[in-house]
Amino acid sequence: MGATSEFLAKVPRRTDGKRDWPPELKARIVAETLIEGETVKAVAKRYELIPRTVSDWRRMARQGKLVLPNLDGMGFVPVEIEASVPVAQPSPVISFVTIDLIKGDVTVRLDAATPRARITEIVRPLAP
Repeated sequence: MGATSEFLAKVPRRTDGKRDWPPELKARIVAETLIEGETVKAVAKRYELIPRTVSDWRRMARQGKLVLPNLDGMGFVPVEIEASVPVAQPSPVISFVTIDLIKGDVTVRLDAATPRARITEIVRPLAP
């Protein structure tokens, strides 16, 4: 652990005394968590970090905010992308519900799905 402590002494510190981790170093630490057999907790302990910090950096890597280096032993699961299957278009809904606008001898029958604006256009001339 002596080598790690010497390494950590070289990490720059902010004015508040906290270490200022460069993005490249964050990415390397995250990459170490992807090595088979490693855990976030073990890697965090090695760098004197809390596991939550390393988990936050892992989230950043998933979001593309950290570019991870390729380390020996780091395993990735192969991904196979299938062609998308066309989704069947839903059948149009047939509505049997109607709206009847009646003015004297005139009846205007509209589908219940008729937009409100269209109904208003039709009703206005019929209103007294």
